[in-house]
Amino acid sequence: MLGEFTYVNPTRIHFGKEALAKLPGELVQYGDRVLLVYGGGSIKRTGLYDKIVTVLRECGKQIFEDAGVMPNPTLEKLREGIQIARKHEIDLILAVGGGSVCDYAKALSVSVHCDEDPWEKYYVRFEEPTCPIVPVGCVLTMVGTGSEMNGGSVITNRETMRKVGHVFGEAVYPKFSILNPELTYTLPEYQMKAGFYDIMSHILEQYFSGTDDNTSDYLMEGLLRSLIHSTRIAVKNPTDYEARSNIMWIATLALNTLVAKGKATDWEVHMLGQAVGAYTDATHGMTLSAVAGAYYRHILPYGLPKFKRLAVNVWNVSPDGKSDEQIANEGLAAMDAWMEEIGLVRSLAELGVTEDMLEGIADATFLQEGGYKVLNRSEVVEILRASM
Repeated sequence: MLGEFTYVNPTRIHFGKEALAKLPGELVQYGDRVLLVYGGGSIKRTGLYDKIVTVLRECGKQIFEDAGVMPNPTLEKLREGIQIARKHEIDLILAVGGGSVCDYAKALSVSVHCDEDPWEKYYVRFEEPTCPIVPVGCVLTMVGTGSEMNGGSVITNRETMRKVGHVFGEAVYPKFSILNPELTYTLPEYQMKAGFYDIMSHILEQYFSGTDDNTSDYLMEGLLRSLIHSTRIAVKNPTDYEARSNIMWIATLALNTLVAKGKATDWEVHMLGQAVGAYTDATHGMTLSAVAGAYYRHILPYGLPKFKRLAVNVWNVSPDGKSDEQIANEGLAAMDAWMEEIGLVRSLAELGVTEDMLEGIADATFLQEGGYKVLNRSEVVEILRASM
């Protein structure tokens, strides 16, 4: 039975080759002091920085910068950004980059006027902001996280070796996001592929929960089939616009909270991957691909009907003359084959994880209750070891 829910998503999406032309219309709604947030400088090499600065100046904006946002944004970086934003009394945060930059911008938006320690308030106690929130807009250059249309924000605390995500309410969602698939063409191949699995993981972690005939499951099966098809094209031809545009929109739909409605959701793969990332600083999507196979094989007996359904409806496994277990395992084998085909990381060892890290990673892994099996710590260690 589909449970009761309320759905709203306040983010306005501008999608397509000319999406950046919509930026001036968005900027007029905010004050003059804009904080431009970006990563390591790739937007300067590609010319995107100059385009955006030109638009900002033509719109009469004062531009301040917070550069150097890393792939796994740190608490130290957040505190640096807070000082910049406070000093210049920022009216709008414009994030230009991938999911990490968008995540960081949202964390910054709720921290600028916060009179408490943002780590304790948002990432330990998981509270909602009680202070004024600086609005955020995004210009996306990498797909995968879905951060352009949700309230998610992941920050890493290097001192405590914890990488923690907070899913904020709708007040923290980006006010607008500009999605031009062509802006993702210059992304390094490794990062592109990591984003592909982040998308798949987002869908699977919502799909593998619940036992009812939920409309969201049908939506997710369609998204997965489209993702598999388009990624196969994109790895061969990264500038195939149709494939890259489909992937970009799938990524947004996968985590804009729509398909989660009526679902318990299971985010244990993300908890495992984030704990790995806290210890290794490895690329997020690849930490997920490294642990997913072992995790799903571990929980398969507890959610067998849904694993069977995935195998048949998404991976086109023929059920004829086979047991449910055989069908389900063939589905996971098909996923393995796709992961190999597109070049994803398949083991933690590839990410620099060593045996002596496993206990610490297990300690840093949050245990979730929404899936088919609530893990205990020994099971976490077992899964991590199987992922080596």
